[in-house]
Amino acid sequence: MEQVSSPVTPKVHGFDINAPSVRDQDRILTLDALRFLEALERKFGPRRRDLMAERVKLQQKLDEGWKPKFPEETASIRSTPWTVRPAPDDLKDRRVEITGPVDRKMIINALNSGASCFMADFEDSNTPTWANQINGQLNLLEANLGTIELTDAVSGKEYRLKEKTAVLIVRPRGLHMEEKHMTLGGHHISASFFDFGLYVYHNAKALRDKGSGPYYYLPKMESYQEARLWNDVIVHAEDALGLSRGTVRVTVLIETIMAAFQMDEILHALKDHITGLNCGRWDYIFSFIKKFSKHKEYMLPDRAEVTMTSHFLRSYSLNLIKTCHARGAHAMGGMAAQIPIKNDEAANAGALAKVRADKEREANDGHDGTWVAHPALVPLAREIFDKVMPGPNQLSNMRSDVKVTAADLLAIPEGSVTEDGVRKNINVGLLYMKAWLSGMGCVPIHNLMEDAATAEISRTQLWQWRKHKAKLKDGRVIDDQWMETFLNQEAAKLKDGADDKYLADAIALFREQVMSPQLDDFLTTKAYDMILGYERG
Repeated sequence: MEQVSSPVTPKVHGFDINAPSVRDQDRILTLDALRFLEALERKFGPRRRDLMAERVKLQQKLDEGWKPKFPEETASIRSTPWTVRPAPDDLKDRRVEITGPVDRKMIINALNSGASCFMADFEDSNTPTWANQINGQLNLLEANLGTIELTDAVSGKEYRLKEKTAVLIVRPRGLHMEEKHMTLGGHHISASFFDFGLYVYHNAKALRDKGSGPYYYLPKMESYQEARLWNDVIVHAEDALGLSRGTVRVTVLIETIMAAFQMDEILHALKDHITGLNCGRWDYIFSFIKKFSKHKEYMLPDRAEVTMTSHFLRSYSLNLIKTCHARGAHAMGGMAAQIPIKNDEAANAGALAKVRADKEREANDGHDGTWVAHPALVPLAREIFDKVMPGPNQLSNMRSDVKVTAADLLAIPEGSVTEDGVRKNINVGLLYMKAWLSGMGCVPIHNLMEDAATAEISRTQLWQWRKHKAKLKDGRVIDDQWMETFLNQEAAKLKDGADDKYLADAIALFREQVMSPQLDDFLTTKAYDMILGYERG
């Protein structure tokens, strides 16, 4: 983690800020910016908290056996013709998007990567230390001004923006997250409003002046009511900053099972601001496991066997394309997490073959673009979409042949639970949490670029397998004793005798969450408290 000076506790414009002091943070936390944040939080904070309470009630219904369905009260939205506001010129062609955290080197490399768009991520690819949040905002401000640069302290290599760069899109943290360094009126403020508000406040004018705008990816939404909240937040921001309606544009990640039943409704709630939906596949799998964690019949097999060709995931992907194109919105494909494998030509060829098959499926199905995690994959993804999609998008491909039911979205894939799958989940979960606690939210593990969704799949699968005593392929049953044995053995493999507080804390937290009687909603909620302890300790 970046070293900063001792914590300070100023009271600024109604906020109590208990955070380390970060160099140049006054460029971001100006009085006017704080006034803007204060208005957002006072006006929309209570409503956000109410919606999070509704999530808890819904989970109780699911635990009791209720199954998701397409909402009856919004049938007219699904059955009547309407479209969203057309995309601005620089978002009409999004065939390849690259994603990554908001550190300076990543931003420069991603903007220079040749991708159509770059999603700068304050969420799953980012550990929410105060330094990461403030420096991320500073980096994005300089990126939009065209002044961002970096000289590597070790190699001396200089990084600057090219003349032509990717279109910048920012992902704030989800509505469930709070910015625990700041309180207002006795409540931690919304992390979503913090990330969204500071970015739009500081960058809207510079972006508008160069013919672009403040563009966002909105994560982990679960209902059209949450989409309405976001729309009202955006309208408030546009009015407060003197921006014309539709200046702020968003793409919503459909990465929860509940949102998959409300795609039309989410598009409708945001129709003046939304440009598309995205298949957030890894978080979608995590959401599926979490929402049905209490039900043995909903156990998924090893993560490696749950692919986008699985019926429930393919149904969700095809329905997203059909829904988006009916409403004039982009349907964005999912992440290729593979990274180049050096010094192993055969393994690298195998990884690229998987990427090719995945992107060919997406392009041929009708997606308008896709995600990659590494610049080396940009040319491959572009080649595939260029071949299938000569125009800027495939909005004319209506996919009227697709008929998806609730049963399709809830179908459980066949497959096995294996000891290797258990051990891989533990290994990846521990390695990722160690990195996250040390301040890195995006990290290469076993030749894949992993973010928080990886650890979430790992720990929720382990919890559910233990809870329901899943039977391994060889007949053994995963009970508490076996799970403790696996956890201890895999943790021991990672210890090298050095005193590594991040590894020790990662092991303790991951074990607690896997062995807990009750499944926590998010692993990073408790991990965030550890981050605060590091900063203040």
